[in-house]
Amino acid sequence: MPQPRKQLLIDTAYRLFNEHGYHATGIDWVLAESGVSKATLYKYFRSKEELILAVLQQRHEQQIALIQRTLEQASEKGEPPALAIFDALDNWFRSEGFFGCNFINASAEYAQEGDAIYQFAAGHKAQVQQLIENSLSTGGEDKTHLAAQLSLLVDGAIVYAHTRGDKNAANLAKKMAARLLAGKQTSEIPQ
Repeated sequence: MPQPRKQLLIDTAYRLFNEHGYHATGIDWVLAESGVSKATLYKYFRSKEELILAVLQQRHEQQIALIQRTLEQASEKGEPPALAIFDALDNWFRSEGFFGCNFINASAEYAQEGDAIYQFAAGHKAQVQQLIENSLSTGGEDKTHLAAQLSLLVDGAIVYAHTRGDKNAANLAKKMAARLLAGKQTSEIPQ
């Protein structure tokens, strides 16, 4: 059965934005790759920014579901859930579909804090950090601070893997995260 046109536009735009960037990928390129008419595109999306937000929304839902599953599976196995995130990152970094983080890239290309795309990307990152925090067994301010540090390691590993081409970035970050979870460095890092 053929893919509905709206979903085809989102999937095509995702692939092109992912591989080439948001500004470098024009609407005409999305239309040419998808085979969808301009009138149909504008039936679903009033602007390129709306299409970008739809792509980010889909990716957000996929990533949040993956992170939740990863955390739950690790917890069921008795492993530290926060460390399992780095295993998921390792798989992603080694895949052919890794071109960096859609949300980091979007916030870099739409860098005005008031921009809807920037705000969506920031909201996604905040939700990921909240999932990490919820998975931690410590309590109070320490839990929030530790989640922020782990979130920083996640994003740092993504940027390092993307900009340096280092497929081993997740494993390096996981070792650092293990030290943080063991309490070896949390007191040494200023808040």
